[in-house]
Amino acid sequence: QVRLVESGGGSAQPGGSLKLSCALAGADQGYKCLGWARQAPGQEREVIASIFGTSPDLPYYTDSVNGRFTISRDSDRNTLTLEMNSLKPEDTGTYFCVAAVGTRCSIATLNHKSLYNYWGQGTQVTVSS
Repeated sequence: QVRLVESGGGSAQPGGSLKLSCALAGADQGYKCLGWARQAPGQEREVIASIFGTSPDLPYYTDSVNGRFTISRDSDRNTLTLEMNSLKPEDTGTYFCVAAVGTRCSIATLNHKSLYNYWGQGTQVTVSS
């Protein structure tokens, strides 16, 4: 049973920083892709940062977070982290840890949310002054 448990959400002022963590467990065959998705108020869920299992040094970032957010994985501690800097009000939303296990997720499809078959429960991030 694959389990993804997020932590670290909360509130921040514009320009501030937050760090999200996701505890990973249960994927005996490994994770094809790992990432973070976001659902802003009134919008659809979107994959905003992700990595391919065997090439973690080639991450994907959606344009709106590129240069401000950093995704990383600690394989020894089985955690996935999203460091968020220079936060903007439009970063407000629910953030989900996502994993692709046994799907066709690849480096070319890191942003395809349909290929992530496991989702955490989500953690809220609010950016306001």
